[in-house]
Amino acid sequence: MSDTDDSKQPGSPSRRALMLGAVGTAAVVSIRPALAQTAVSVLTCEIPVPDPARSGQYIAPDGRLVPPNTPGAFPPAAQPFKGEDVRLALNGGQLPGTDYDRSRAYLQYIRRLQQGTSGFTCFASLQMPRG
Repeated sequence: MSDTDDSKQPGSPSRRALMLGAVGTAAVVSIRPALAQTAVSVLTCEIPVPDPARSGQYIAPDGRLVPPNTPGAFPPAAQPFKGEDVRLALNGGQLPGTDYDRSRAYLQYIRRLQQGTSGFTCFASLQMPRG
């Protein structure tokens, strides 16, 4: 064994492990700014209620879309809700500009969003744990 090859000695880190450690550190450094940017975009993304393709529909208390002027249903929200507003409402708050019942109906609609519906990506992002 030569003096320059210490990778075979007990207790010495192998070159491969050192290289993986260096790569891992670079990945952490480059991912953190991306996570911070994602967190900001989640807070500022928008969820229309209902999505523009169904803008004439009303929202039933259980979140289903119903024909306009259905008794007990609520008209569409005047403006999309920001991701931060939805996050706060999901944690026991209320959507801005709504009363308790309307906020609950809109949140039920948001919880029912399907992939391909405007606002789905924003809502899905709110569901991801942040660390």
